[in-house]
Amino acid sequence: MSRPTPEPIEPGLLPELARAVMRSARFPMLATIDGDRPRVRPVSPVRTDGFTVDIANLKDYHKTGEIAANPHVELCYMDDRHDQVRIAGTAEVLEDRALLQEIWDANPLLRRYLGSIDNPSLIVYRVRPERVRFMREWALEYHEVPIDEGR
Repeated sequence: MSRPTPEPIEPGLLPELARAVMRSARFPMLATIDGDRPRVRPVSPVRTDGFTVDIANLKDYHKTGEIAANPHVELCYMDDRHDQVRIAGTAEVLEDRALLQEIWDANPLLRRYLGSIDNPSLIVYRVRPERVRFMREWALEYHEVPIDEGR
């Protein structure tokens, strides 16, 4: 069986192709490190700005300790066509009250399950991208996506 030949990709289209995968996939997988073991789980972003992704979490979840010990993470989005976007970056706790309020106001599930923005269990991580890559289905070739063009 021969390897499929992917369609050529115009480099200027990479940011939009990557954003389209992110919109379509919606629920990326988040990879963290737990000691010397990788851990991967689906997450539900609460806000996305270009390739910067905010993720709500509960402080007693395992990923809280994992991110505290090693904030280097990767998000992987895969759409129905199996196109992928991988965002490698650093997760940091989001503390900007105005931005947290904006996220809170826009997310009925947060309000329903946590009751108050001041719930001590709530923590929101911002994944700041350091590297973004895009790959067409089974192409086995990643394309570097310019981060500054992610908006």
